[in-house]
Amino acid sequence: MGSYWLSHFERASHPAQLPCYLTWAGAAVKEIIQRHLRESALYGGAISGKGPRYCPSVEDKVVRFPDAVRHQVFLEPEGHGTSELYVNGLSTSLPPQVQQAFLRAVPGLERVEMTRAGYAIEYDYFPPTQLHPSLESRAIPGLFFAGQVNGTTGYEEAAGQGAVAGLNAALLARGEGPVVLARNESMIGVLVDDLVHRGVDEPYRLFTSRAEFRLLLRQDNALRRLFPIALRFGLLSDAEVRVAESRLEAEDRAARLAIDTAISPLRANPVLQAAGEPTLEEPARIRELCRRPGISLAALLQASDIGIPEEEAQWADIEIKYEGYLAKERAAASRLAGLDSMPLPTDLPYHEILALSWESREKLTILRPETVGQAARVPGVSPADLQNLTLAVLRRRT
Repeated sequence: MGSYWLSHFERASHPAQLPCYLTWAGAAVKEIIQRHLRESALYGGAISGKGPRYCPSVEDKVVRFPDAVRHQVFLEPEGHGTSELYVNGLSTSLPPQVQQAFLRAVPGLERVEMTRAGYAIEYDYFPPTQLHPSLESRAIPGLFFAGQVNGTTGYEEAAGQGAVAGLNAALLARGEGPVVLARNESMIGVLVDDLVHRGVDEPYRLFTSRAEFRLLLRQDNALRRLFPIALRFGLLSDAEVRVAESRLEAEDRAARLAIDTAISPLRANPVLQAAGEPTLEEPARIRELCRRPGISLAALLQASDIGIPEEEAQWADIEIKYEGYLAKERAAASRLAGLDSMPLPTDLPYHEILALSWESREKLTILRPETVGQAARVPGVSPADLQNLTLAVLRRRT
């Protein structure tokens, strides 16, 4: 599909790609690390804590996988203006002289010079279940938390929380209600919802697998999902608003053309043949042909002498190809929104609702979800508990 930009409003050219290199940490590296293991900050007892399990240190790899013959090491260029390489796969808290020794035991790095030594990070945090979905503290009104202090790891996770906390802090200062992004609205919404309703037991990293509606949370529709929020709160300049509206209009036009335009076999068949698809004997709607695997909407429109850039046709292309799957996800998201619209009383005595399991009563008492939908996402709350909770709330209203 080509390259992507993070912003619709700036189109700086992408720098040329540089090669990465692959090598291995084998028996020689393993022997050095085992010999100096007690000098590691973690294994020597200088620090304690649980690191992210998806990027273990090389000491962890040696200890936890003693039968592994070798471990991959990626050498990644730091940039165009430097000769430095980032050594991916050998993160460590061993002393610098030990790091230099095992680096030179890696094939291809026999004469390497280390410019900056690795180091360990000891994670600590405030349990994020103490926060509202706006990231405001439940205990101290007006205090907002964002970033690693909430138990996350990673730049993007911190930036996303900062946007939510900053926006809501400004809204509070203006006397306005908070904005909460839903799980089907953005990956940031998934992140914040996970933190405040599920908590963390290890440094949290946001993966697409954590989103149950990830077919709806695509990069091609990010502007479509979040532009209304940005517009509502005045987060964009007039020029940025014009760019966004122009882009959405172009995408809508591509979708309409796919529905309204019929293409002849003469024009369609070269595109179909190039993709190994059966050819046409009579005209067909572009929308129907676009459903076929490997057939792009942009290519069909261009074959019809309608020049639309692939970037502008991508949203409509995906919506057409995956229409059935997307409809199912939107229906599921609508059901969740229904649960989220049912508020829970702040003083609800969960321990007195005997129809709930003991685990649910304990967790709901601590977490105090604000809606039935939030309660449904608390680990340990079963569908039966959720039904009984809903009945208890309805009885309380009568």
